[in-house]
Amino acid sequence: MERWCMNVRVRRAVDVDRSFVFQMAGWLATSFVVEEKGFAQVYSELLQSSQACLLVAEADEDRIVGYAVGFDHYTFYAHDRVAWVEEIFVVEEFRRHKIGALLMQEIEAWAKQREARLIALATRRAASFYKALGYEESASYFRKILW
Repeated sequence: MERWCMNVRVRRAVDVDRSFVFQMAGWLATSFVVEEKGFAQVYSELLQSSQACLLVAEADEDRIVGYAVGFDHYTFYAHDRVAWVEEIFVVEEFRRHKIGALLMQEIEAWAKQREARLIALATRRAASFYKALGYEESASYFRKILW
């Protein structure tokens, strides 16, 4: 599972990528402050989870320039697995070079390999990006912060 574009490759994340992903997660977050201790624990768990896909986009000089996190789970409505893209981020200077699309292609390939029937996500700022990749608007997104 590895894709290339513009001297950038998308691959599964490993432990040594943690500090790069931590920095980008901080840039992406709008509702929460990304704290290093909690991030480190979650990062480790995601690397080990069979239901999670944590990817990084790595430039040819070994610089991590993007990441994506996806999950899959069973649902009654689909009678099978569905996949969910939770986070995707590309460093600003690398945007508009198809790196986000590459990350999404890899998450989609992972979801297909796991036999997910569909893949979904929520977005606040990137609807046109997802529509260009063939995604269609399907529902409203609601949330409730619990603590």
